[in-house]
Amino acid sequence: MTTKELKTTLLNQCKDVVETRYGKIKQTISGIEESLFEESKSSAGDKHETGRAMLQIDRENAGKQLQEIEKLQQLVRKIDVKSKSDYARLGSLVYTNQATYFLSISIGTSIVGKTNYMCVALNSPIGQLLLGKQKGDAFVFNEKEIKIKRVV
Repeated sequence: MTTKELKTTLLNQCKDVVETRYGKIKQTISGIEESLFEESKSSAGDKHETGRAMLQIDRENAGKQLQEIEKLQQLVRKIDVKSKSDYARLGSLVYTNQATYFLSISIGTSIVGKTNYMCVALNSPIGQLLLGKQKGDAFVFNEKEIKIKRVV
């Protein structure tokens, strides 16, 4: 598998995770909207008002989650797996003596073939340490020295 194919596969896995999250939150919002509609049919006084207020809070929280997921969708669309760089940046694969990192969004371990790849966000602690690094650079993370073998 070429580097471009590998990066494309990892990017597609990131997209799948984001789309799954998006679908779930849309479904949650739909359920809340339905519950609000049903609640508005009822008129049981204070109990009715409390139920509506709790559903409104749930809807606000779900709306915030939806905004975060939409930001992830935008970020995933910005990832360019075709371009090459000597330094670690969004869309880079960074091979180290500890693990191989795909700088994208944080979805954890992704398996391609029989190899594990850590998909990490640039704003994560490890992502911030990797950003801008080049082959031969080293840094300390969790009291371990990590050496960069190559960046593609």
